[in-house]
Amino acid sequence: MKIDFVSDVACPWCAVGLNSLEAALARFDAAGTVALHFQPFELNPSLAADGEDAMDYLARKYGASREQLAASRQALRERGAAVGFAFGDRARVWNTFDAHRLLHWAGLQGRQRALKHALLRAYHTRGENPGAPDVLLRCAAEAQLDVPQAREVVHSARYAAEVREREAYYQQLGIHSVPSIIIDERRLIEGGQPPEVFEQALRQIAAGAAS
Repeated sequence: MKIDFVSDVACPWCAVGLNSLEAALARFDAAGTVALHFQPFELNPSLAADGEDAMDYLARKYGASREQLAASRQALRERGAAVGFAFGDRARVWNTFDAHRLLHWAGLQGRQRALKHALLRAYHTRGENPGAPDVLLRCAAEAQLDVPQAREVVHSARYAAEVREREAYYQQLGIHSVPSIIIDERRLIEGGQPPEVFEQALRQIAAGAAS
């Protein structure tokens, strides 16, 4: 079974969705037969390197008050805790293109999922800049990737064309929000759904393949 997880490191619901999906895979007992690929999507592609205040950015993007945003963050913390992900304070939002380049390389090394988790923790738990070279290299080390090779990727434009191509491909498929989870290229599940939703879809697809 192939799963394409279209997401952005900057997306909090992507952290919830990934942990939910992994919980479903554990219940489904199919971890060894599932190929999970992380595909790039940028929520904030036009942000400058120094980023922007998170509250200002979200208030402008969603037209929400600070009180509404605070309530949403609390609900997000609760959803995260329910699937084992701890949200901290995220004071700023940043550009994540370099994180996607490093994730592409990590996929070639067979360590993409480990790096994805490290990047999500760096940003959503510790509030670090997922586009900063030092943060990217620390996450590469956490994911047990070769740090000198990771440094070469980070301090270059390597895999930029590949990431842009994948972003354009999924946009052409109609993916405009994340997380978007595509199972076997025929079943789409959107949003940070509970594990039960993913588990039901996995079982339905497996049953269909077996019949």
